[in-house]
Amino acid sequence: MKILAIETSCDETAISIIKGKKTLKGDDFTILSSHISSQVKIHAPFGGVVPNLAKREHIKNLPILLKKILKEIPPPLGSRAPKLDAIAVTSGPGLEPALWTGINFAQKLAEEYKLPLIPVNHLEGHIYSAFMHEDKFIIPKNIFPLLTLIVSGGHTELVLVKKHLSYKILGETLDDAAGEAFDKVARMLGLPYPGGPEISKIAKKGNPSAINFPRPIINSKDLNFSFSGLKTAVLYYLRDNPKFSKANVAASFEQAVVDVLVSKTLKAVAEFKPKTIALGGGVAANDRLRKELLKKIPGILLPEKQFTGDNASMIAVAAYFKAKAKKISNPSASWRTINAQGGLKL
Repeated sequence: MKILAIETSCDETAISIIKGKKTLKGDDFTILSSHISSQVKIHAPFGGVVPNLAKREHIKNLPILLKKILKEIPPPLGSRAPKLDAIAVTSGPGLEPALWTGINFAQKLAEEYKLPLIPVNHLEGHIYSAFMHEDKFIIPKNIFPLLTLIVSGGHTELVLVKKHLSYKILGETLDDAAGEAFDKVARMLGLPYPGGPEISKIAKKGNPSAINFPRPIINSKDLNFSFSGLKTAVLYYLRDNPKFSKANVAASFEQAVVDVLVSKTLKAVAEFKPKTIALGGGVAANDRLRKELLKKIPGILLPEKQFTGDNASMIAVAAYFKAKAKKISNPSASWRTINAQGGLKL
């Protein structure tokens, strides 16, 4: 099965074609072609993503990326379209102006190629990203129940996957997502956008024990998260200590976030006893988080850093399992009802 996927949930324009097939060991995947266009330099002067600018860049970049893809995957002789089984597109969550550009583009492709169109939840993609390696990888049959910690700019969730496409949110952030907190603290420190990688970079030069920042609701009985109080504690510390060390603040803040994430994940592991444990999302690229999780949970699946950010290959993988389960729109009319859902839940 060959699927072309489109991802435009935020500020990355991405298109990918994957081939998936069922084998005795599980489902075998090959990434045939994948391209991503970043908008970081465009949004950096604003300190965050500007939705209408993101929309404009997606509209400009999608045809360019498709042209690159089609050069690498030439269509069959006598046909304008590559031999595909379906088109997939992220329908949410994300910035709705950005999501609509991908949906509209995908609808036109589905109509032109006369193919089914599969809407995909962006977070589903992050769940599968932990299994992705280079251009070829297998998602084994016996991975369930699967516990995934999703940590990104917009989400911090512990999700239990009982089978493909069956999700239960065990815990989620009550306020700021971890990635959002990283970006806000970076702005307080005068660091450039995107803030998360900048915090991590200077944190390597600091002492993570230098400042005892709070670990909000780390000892609560539930599996929810909260990072708003930690962000406020950093703000007050900077106000009261004008000669602060940026490196120590960054390292201590990062350690506080990681301690909460690891503690809640360990609590979920003890309570639900999953067969497989994984990490996903943009913050999954954070070295301290990866190191601490590996130390406390040997065998946890960590996505390769190239797949931690937004990419279309992970959307294609999620779409593959939807296609197998026949959760697809027929190419005639029903795909026209697909809508952008900025607050879409798993």
